[in-house]
Amino acid sequence: MLSGENAEAFLGTQGYVWDTQSDMGLALFGAICSLLVLSRVHDKQLKNVKDYL
Repeated sequence: MLSGENAEAFLGTQGYVWDTQSDMGLALFGAICSLLVLSRVHDKQLKNVKDYL
């Protein structure tokens, strides 16, 4: 409000109204994919650490 610019210019959405929501959706999708792909590797590594203790 102090600078006189509108919210779209401040957020840098470049005219796409759903820019923030699509970024968050893609981040969620990436996190879910990472969990599905890497969970077995992580479990195997945890088992190896547990064996050393």
